[in-house]
Amino acid sequence: MASVEERSSRTITTAACLIIGDEVLGGKTKDTNSRYMARWCFSLGMSLKRIEVIEDDEAEIIEAVRRMSDRYDLVVTSGGIGPTHDDITYQSVAKAFGLELILHEGAYKRMKKLSKPKHWEPEFNWDVDSPARNAKLRMVQLPIDPSRNLAKQALFVSDTLWVPISVVNGNVYVLPGLPKLFEPMLGGLKQFIIDRLVDPEGKGISRIIISTPMPESSVAAYLTELAARVEPKGVKVGSYPRWGSKNNSVTLVGRDAEYLESLVPEVVENVRGKRVSVEGEDDEPETAT
Repeated sequence: MASVEERSSRTITTAACLIIGDEVLGGKTKDTNSRYMARWCFSLGMSLKRIEVIEDDEAEIIEAVRRMSDRYDLVVTSGGIGPTHDDITYQSVAKAFGLELILHEGAYKRMKKLSKPKHWEPEFNWDVDSPARNAKLRMVQLPIDPSRNLAKQALFVSDTLWVPISVVNGNVYVLPGLPKLFEPMLGGLKQFIIDRLVDPEGKGISRIIISTPMPESSVAAYLTELAARVEPKGVKVGSYPRWGSKNNSVTLVGRDAEYLESLVPEVVENVRGKRVSVEGEDDEPETAT
């Protein structure tokens, strides 16, 4: 089993995303963070291996973060770090790795400086103990290992945000679930991990889309042979039906853009298709027969 220091310094090639929240599973809110995470990983050349959605349950969170931390280079959690009773991500992650929740003084100072007073709290005072103040403090009590560098355990991605990214066990990054916070914070995380990426210049992974009028059954044999041939080169071949359209999509995904480009003429010929920049740009509605 890797140590915390090993997890916090090794090259990042694989990633996972853990969405936490009863409201997502109950259909109350739509999860867009996993999609944003997928695009972010793709742009940075990371292979997103798993996305899970679980409820606000301590045992579920503990099991999931332990397993993901062991299996993947980078794990991002989304949700459950607010001020209410059902926001239990921090305490659950702390228990998962045997840590205590400790008030992060830097985050607390930033919270007091950047938080705007609410009209329904006209009498609120940071210096006076109150239920409202205690609720706010829950959001800056982080899972912290006192023996490690504190700066590596709470990352501030912007001068305009007081919310830190809590880093636990070296590779678990705890983020809020609100998309307007999740997205800029995940984007800001890049600056802290750029030197650990396979491609620090940010070329990421390339995807080529070829539109074909042929049904999947007609190109299945060729694509199976192609996939086996290019797999040693790190290329994945995909086939996706586009319901309601006359055309389907074939994709080539990999890190070696030059090699992918070399495959295009062959694939276009064998699937009788054409290359498109965006899936569906050549769609034509199916006509009834």
